[in-house]
Amino acid sequence: MALSLFGRGGHDIFDSLTSGVIKDPFEAFSVSENTPSRQYARDTHAVANTQVDWRETPESHIFKADLPGLTKDDVKVQLVDGKTLEIAGQRKKEDVHHGDTWHRVERAHGSFLRRFRLPENTIADEVKAHVLDGVLVVTVPKLKKPKPQVRQIEIL
Repeated sequence: MALSLFGRGGHDIFDSLTSGVIKDPFEAFSVSENTPSRQYARDTHAVANTQVDWRETPESHIFKADLPGLTKDDVKVQLVDGKTLEIAGQRKKEDVHHGDTWHRVERAHGSFLRRFRLPENTIADEVKAHVLDGVLVVTVPKLKKPKPQVRQIEIL
């Protein structure tokens, strides 16, 4: 029997190399009510891996999110109260087929939600979004600043 800090009942972390079954090295630890669930941890990982760039131009705010493997049906973009942009979706776990041997699982799966508080100078009714090659682009137009009006005052 191998001595292992990570296993139960004589199994060690390296059993997954020969059995083809991926084992969670932390499953032996008890989970109390105060610790986050595994689903929460997966979702947190998915959110952390949803990278978003926010660029401001003179005409608009442009958000770009990397969403590889997702289609427009997998993603939801909303504007809440005209002030908060929400980008949400879910990366689905790949189907496991009997007889498959997994050597590495690194891609995150689970739900994600990113929120961005928009500045006051945005036009909520004209927000546009599209997905191209796994990149979501959301464009939020800005209000045009009125040109300062100069009025000549006649001196009496």
